[in-house]
Amino acid sequence: MSASVTTSLNDVNMDAVAGLAGKIQQEPEVADTRWSAKVNWKGGFRSEATIRDFDPMASDEPGALGGTDTGPNPVEQVLAALGNCLAVGYAANATAMGIELRDVNIDLEGDLDLHTFLGLAPQGNAGYNSISVKVNIDSDACAEDIRTLHEKVVGTSPVGHTLSRAVPVRIDLA
Repeated sequence: MSASVTTSLNDVNMDAVAGLAGKIQQEPEVADTRWSAKVNWKGGFRSEATIRDFDPMASDEPGALGGTDTGPNPVEQVLAALGNCLAVGYAANATAMGIELRDVNIDLEGDLDLHTFLGLAPQGNAGYNSISVKVNIDSDACAEDIRTLHEKVVGTSPVGHTLSRAVPVRIDLA
């Protein structure tokens, strides 16, 4: 990406992105970042996640899972995180490629077996068995450019990469 790319295409500030990329090329250690969230239990299956200075995001389970359905549940939030990450990727990469986007819609579904979550199969998988994503891009760009854009986004999505490979997770009791 270069700083000469317009910042008005797709409402993306490419000067900021290009500036960060340039800084990382000069100082590679700048690329090593740490992100965080804090979650507070609110009773029952309700909790709130606080990230940076944003308002807390509610989480709850649907009534069928014993919750009060006051917010999306954590596995729905995982799908949303993937979709949001892909949307960022399409916007940034389309802008870098000079592709104007009129609309991007991303539909995500995940298959999850509740046996392990409910303690009925303790050795099973409590997480998603599969996730499918359908992306619809409305643009005047040719099909080849859209395919190139799609491959670039899928190949560089931080959340996509996180979900598609084993990531060490350590959960300590304080």
